[in-house]
Amino acid sequence: MISKPQYGAVALVGRPNVGKSTLLNHLVGERISITAHRPQTTRHAVRGIATWGAVQAVFVDTPGIHGGGKRALNRVLNRTARGSLADVDVVVLLVQAPQFTGDDQLALDAAIRSERPVILAVNKIDRLSDKASLLPYLQSLPGVESVAHVVPVSALKGDGVDQLKHCLIDLLPHGEHVYAADELTDKSERFLAAEMIREQLTRQLNKELPYAITVEIEQFDVSPSGYRILAAIWVERDSQKGIVIGHQGNKLKSVGSRARERMSALFGVPVHLEQRVLVRRDWSDDRDALHSLGLGD
Repeated sequence: MISKPQYGAVALVGRPNVGKSTLLNHLVGERISITAHRPQTTRHAVRGIATWGAVQAVFVDTPGIHGGGKRALNRVLNRTARGSLADVDVVVLLVQAPQFTGDDQLALDAAIRSERPVILAVNKIDRLSDKASLLPYLQSLPGVESVAHVVPVSALKGDGVDQLKHCLIDLLPHGEHVYAADELTDKSERFLAAEMIREQLTRQLNKELPYAITVEIEQFDVSPSGYRILAAIWVERDSQKGIVIGHQGNKLKSVGSRARERMSALFGVPVHLEQRVLVRRDWSDDRDALHSLGLGD
């Protein structure tokens, strides 16, 4: 008997740095969303597509919901995350035991207010030394009785992800698939290239640079011999420009080398990458600058 096709959108929500992007990449089977060990790495609603036989799910990796940020960028990130909940069929809310912060509460409230079925995914269980503490933790969560399923997972190692898939299949509506079975994202290669550069900047400058950095692709040329990409790296201060470039340009070369390797692997072609670092003062608190840089879409 042939199963009826299922198709639906799933929002991955939670506070910053709880593992949403890592979970998305594991569900899709490819590194679509960038990851780093610092909050607010994700700035866009990145969509990853997974097709499991008769089931196709479009996962929306959202920026971390958070309070306290006063800059325009913080408001844009929160608005992007909450806005993504309006157009999905299921919400997966990620938390991390034994923590439950004020930002977790904001994410939980947003998930419940969406009036979509909610799956509570308790992430990073591989770090939990006392597994017996998991049940009391779950019982203590406000609003946990409103969720459809509770699934302990390790997005990094893949533990519990199959169970999460089964819970999703239980909740996704019937419908014809929108994407081909081999499609992994609706984002362009141009967008992915910018994100891969920003990922390396975030990883390699984790301690030196604040959140005042973004990447814009100025040129993306396709030829039979490969891709030629020109990227602008925007910072907010002259001093930050020197940090990104590094001594004798070594830091910028390292960022470019690692980003180019990832691009070539994902795109399947040779990539020639050129980068330049520019100063745009206080861009992260400038609505016009955020709009021109593609943030807040």
